Amino acid sequence: MSSSVPEDLKYTQTHEWVRFNGSKAVVGITDHAQHELTDIVFVEPPKTGKIFEAGNVAAVVESVKVASDIYAPVSGTVTSVNTELEKNPGLINSDPYGKGWIFELETTDTGENLLDAASYGKLV
Repeated sequence: MSSSVPEDLKYTQTHEWVRFNGSKAVVGITDHAQHELTDIVFVEPPKTGKIFEAGNVAAVVESVKVASDIYAPVSGTVTSVNTELEKNPGLINSDPYGKGWIFELETTDTGENLLDAASYGKLV
């Protein structure tokens, strides 16, 4: 498998990742997803303060090929968005698990229904 799958994250079947830090959940798309999308040219993040249920469309990522919905992997309230993506949406391509994060949620959802790295690795 060529895509990297960090062990410390949780994953969805729709290729979002989540990094939990206490009650905060940072969300982005996986290396596999950015590779499939190719060059990302625009990101429409959610609005700060918006409340999502797990599975709701929370953001949109547009590449030169397609626009793709990004789903909230857990329920929660958006506390911040990655404003760097306005100027440089390609950060998702170059650093999907770091500088390419998309939004952060305040959540009480522990993500039990999410995939671990091994399970996601089998999926892709």
